[in-house]
Amino acid sequence: MRATVLVVDDEAGVRSALSGVLEDEDYAVDAVDSGEACLERLARRHYDVIILDVWLPGMDGLETLSRLRERGIDAQVVVISGHGNIESAVRAIKMGAFDFVEKPLSLEKTVLVIRNALRQQRLEAENRALRAHVDRRLVLVGESYVMTQLREQIAMAAPTNGRVLIYGENGTGKELVAHNVHALSRRRSGPFVEVNCAAIPEELIESELFGHVKGAFTGAVTDRQGRFDAADGGTIFLDEVGDMSLKTQAKVLRVLQEQVFEPVGGTSSVRVDVRVLAATNKDLPAEIREGRFREDLYFRLNVIPIFVPPLRERQSDIPLLAEHFMSEFAHEHGRRVKVLDTGAVAAFGAYSWPGNVRELRNVLERLMIMVRGDTIQAQDLAFLHGGRVETSGLFDADAAEVVPLQAARERFEREYILRALAAQRGNMSRTAQALGVERSNLYRKMRAFGVPPGRKSDPDGAA
Repeated sequence: MRATVLVVDDEAGVRSALSGVLEDEDYAVDAVDSGEACLERLARRHYDVIILDVWLPGMDGLETLSRLRERGIDAQVVVISGHGNIESAVRAIKMGAFDFVEKPLSLEKTVLVIRNALRQQRLEAENRALRAHVDRRLVLVGESYVMTQLREQIAMAAPTNGRVLIYGENGTGKELVAHNVHALSRRRSGPFVEVNCAAIPEELIESELFGHVKGAFTGAVTDRQGRFDAADGGTIFLDEVGDMSLKTQAKVLRVLQEQVFEPVGGTSSVRVDVRVLAATNKDLPAEIREGRFREDLYFRLNVIPIFVPPLRERQSDIPLLAEHFMSEFAHEHGRRVKVLDTGAVAAFGAYSWPGNVRELRNVLERLMIMVRGDTIQAQDLAFLHGGRVETSGLFDADAAEVVPLQAARERFEREYILRALAAQRGNMSRTAQALGVERSNLYRKMRAFGVPPGRKSDPDGAA
């Protein structure tokens, strides 16, 4: 598609010359003779670039530019101005114009400026799209009570410089929480540096964190910047901090206390200004009792504790998470977004999700690729339970978990309702009839257990 240009100048000769040259350059060109006509044309059509004369009869170029910005028109504006209006042209640049060209016009220079303006517009559009994609990947999806509480904790912790310890099971989204804390902090314009303490070999982790000097050890052929130094002015995220050795813990403790460290093999200290976020899936107090984690480091890290709940405690969020992930995968794989029918929603709710949100995301990517058609049904989820859709094995004789009787009763009742709902494909009337309860009582139970309502039945009771 050809780029579109609108020429705004009260001189017919300028309009004609610019239109001819730009059309030869394969631009789609329109021309008007006043600011009023410019605004009227922009109300009906989008233009990529506007060439705007400063000196116009009636509404001048500066007022026209101001009106464009008030209306949110994002076209690139190139100002053209005579020698006596250079001051006005500079004012236009400050108001957001891309560039200006002095009269009498050099057509070659004008074409070059327009090319640059279009290149800038493409870069800005790509940047907006990339930022929107990144922001979407960092969004915390869910409207459950525990997610509301989590957002409130992040909002309170983020603007401070306090160290944050994020804990929770694998796959719950601890890294996502860390990104959100940084994005809402006063350090958001600074770097966010992530270190997976479990993935770096013991003999290399000090070098990764603090850097090294040339010759510090075999293979250190040049100086290397450490992660703490790279995070100066921003945030460092120590993921799986519970897997760090006691020796490394001692060095990290010094950085937290003094914001100073020495590169491996170095003799001079490096001072940094870094906020530390840490995450773990381990029970650190238990690790302290076993002598595997320093108590003083724990207290330094655990200034603001944030718990990320497992997916089984926020099952009402599963439909929203599914919609979010399927939209993401639809864009990534070039597919249409699929729909979960009520039986599939019930089956998702009946599963215990030991891998939490990470497992849900992987399952949905598989379903988006492998399921034919636009609807995901309960039978498509049979692989979650080794070939059949069922509940989480509450009554296994060898199950290690023992829960209070009341909790077991409530869990059984919730899972029984979910199974019945899945069997009746979400039809509320038939589910109530199968369970031998009034439909109003079934609704009340489902609300109490956080089970999303299924399909409402037709007046005659048909699905």
